[in-house]
Amino acid sequence: MSIDRNALLTWADVPADVGTDADAMLDRLQPNIVKPHVRDYLSVLLLGFTDSPEGAVDARAFLTAVASLMKSAREHLREVAAFKAGGAPGTPYVGVGLAKAGYDKLGLSAQAPTDPSFRLGMRDEQTRQKLSDPVLSLREEPYREEIHAVVLVGDASAVTVAARLAQVQAVRPASVHLIGQETGLGLRNANGDGIEHFGYVDGRSQPLFWSQDVDDERRGTDGTSVWNPATPLDRVLVPDPAAPDPELDFGSYFVLRKLEQNVQMFKQAEEALADQLKLVGEDRERAGAMIVGRFEDGTPLTTQSAAGPHSPVMNNFDYANDEHGMKCPFQGHIRKTNPRGSGGFEEAEDERRHLMARRGQTYGERKDDPNDDTLPQYRPTGGVGLLFMAFNSELGNQFEFTQRTWANNAGFPRAPAGDSQPGLDPVIGQGARPTAAWPSVWGGTSKELGIPAVPQAVTMKGGEYFFMPSLSFLRSLSPGTATGTDTGI
Repeated sequence: MSIDRNALLTWADVPADVGTDADAMLDRLQPNIVKPHVRDYLSVLLLGFTDSPEGAVDARAFLTAVASLMKSAREHLREVAAFKAGGAPGTPYVGVGLAKAGYDKLGLSAQAPTDPSFRLGMRDEQTRQKLSDPVLSLREEPYREEIHAVVLVGDASAVTVAARLAQVQAVRPASVHLIGQETGLGLRNANGDGIEHFGYVDGRSQPLFWSQDVDDERRGTDGTSVWNPATPLDRVLVPDPAAPDPELDFGSYFVLRKLEQNVQMFKQAEEALADQLKLVGEDRERAGAMIVGRFEDGTPLTTQSAAGPHSPVMNNFDYANDEHGMKCPFQGHIRKTNPRGSGGFEEAEDERRHLMARRGQTYGERKDDPNDDTLPQYRPTGGVGLLFMAFNSELGNQFEFTQRTWANNAGFPRAPAGDSQPGLDPVIGQGARPTAAWPSVWGGTSKELGIPAVPQAVTMKGGEYFFMPSLSFLRSLSPGTATGTDTGI
C-alpha cells in the first residue's frame, strides 16, 4: 500500500504541490475526517433513492453533482494554512455518506464496504440489541425509514451554509427524496470553548492524525507527556473498495446518532447527588463533575477537586494516581469512554484502538445559558441535544465497542478487589442502571454505597451507519455508469 496507515500524516508546506502519495490521497479524501472542519452551523440531509433503474441513474448523477461542490481534505488544509497566515476565510464543508442500502440502490452491492456492522445498519434488530437502543417505533420518524445517503453542509456562518445548501438542493432530482433534515448549532462558554447542552466542555480529547497537530498540542496546551493523542491513520481510514484506485482512494465509516438531552432531569440529578453526598457550598459542583469526569469548564476531576481557570482545557492526564476512583469515579463519563489505560481488561495501547474521531454538533435553541444559575426546573426537558458524529475504521471495535462494552457495561472499568462495580455510564449508558458508589470526599478513603443511579437523561432518537467514500468514487459516478462490475440495474 502506498499510504502508511500505521503512521501519522506530516506536511511541511501545505499549499505546495509536491506530488507525493499522501498529496494524491488527500486530493481524493473528503475533509473533516483526518482534521475537523468548522461546523458552527450545520445542516444534515437524510436522503432516499428511488428503487428503479431510472432512480439509480438519477442518484448517481446527483452524487457526482454534489461532488463538484465539495473540496478535498488537501484543499481544506490549504484553507487552514491561509487562515493561520492572514485570516483568510475558508469555504463551506460538504460531506457525503452512503448507507449499505444506498450502495444497493446504486447497483454497487458487491463493491460496498465490508464492515459487518455497516452492512447490518443501525436499524437492524441485532444492532439494536447489541447497543440497547430504543425500538424503531420509539425513534423519530425520519430514522424509522431506510436512509440511503447523508449530505452534511457546515461552516462558521449561517449565510454561507444556507448558500451552499441551496446549491445542493438545486441539483437534487425529485427521485432523490428528502427523508429528514437536522440542524446543528454550536454552543460555547464564556471562555470560547465548545460545550454541550448540560453545560460541560465537549470534544477536548480527540485522536490527532497530523504530526503538526500533535506538536501544537505539546507546545500550546498542558502537554502530551502523560496522554499523547497521536493516532495512526488506520484508526480512521480504510481503502474505498468501489473507487478507481484503492491504494490512494480512502474513506471512513461514519456514525450519526441523534441524542436528545433532558437538561432539567440531568441538573436535578446533579443536585440530588450533591444532597446524597452531603456536599455543601462550591463543593456541590463536584457532583456534576463526578457524573461527567470533568467540571463544566473542562477541568479533569482526577487532577483537581475544584474547577480552575485555565486555557486551553487540560487534557494531559491519566488515572494512574486514582486507582480506586476516589477522585474521578470509575463511572464518570469520560473515564468510561476513554479509560486511558485504567480499564483493567486490556493493555493501554489496545484500549486506544477503540477511540474514534468525534465530530459531533449540538442542536436545538434555548433561552437560558447552559452555564448560568437557572434553577433545574426551568431547564429544557427536550428539543435540544447532540448530533453525535464520529469517523471509524472499524465500527464494531470502535463506536460499538465503546457503547456496548464500556458505556453500557456495569462492570467496566474493572474495579479493584473489594470495590463495587462502577455501573453504567451515567451520561450515555443505555440499559438497567444499578445503584452506584460515589466518593463524598475528593481523594478520600471511602465511598457512599447504594446511591440511586443517575437517571438516563440522554435518549437516542435515531441514527445510521454510513461510509464516507473517496471523492474520486463520487466523481466517477457518471449517469448510468458504475465504477465496479455489479451494475444491478
